[in-house]
Amino acid sequence: MTQQKKYGLRVIEAEGSWTAEVTRRMTARKTVVTKSKTGFATEAEATAWGDETLKGIVENLMVRNERRAKQRAERDQALADKEAAAEKWRAERDAAGEGDDDLFDEDDE
Repeated sequence: MTQQKKYGLRVIEAEGSWTAEVTRRMTARKTVVTKSKTGFATEAEATAWGDETLKGIVENLMVRNERRAKQRAERDQALADKEAAAEKWRAERDAAGEGDDDLFDEDDE
């Protein structure tokens, strides 16, 4: 399977002006335009704008991924702490002789 970049740059000439498009791969067969700008006089201007925009998009994506990874780590740690507290409670309950069998007394016949 080939690995392709998630974001790319496409520069197109139409009727004497240049258009720069930042594209994103949605699936293996589908590409969508994330951002575009038309009316550049030269290909170099269009490429420069596209490179700058693409760089900004990738940087924002990296910041967002780091933020979400931090949130995920905090959430996982909170879950681990909660599970450890529950296990400690079960161990204390079992050490005191209180088991699940003691929840329903059958003395009331």
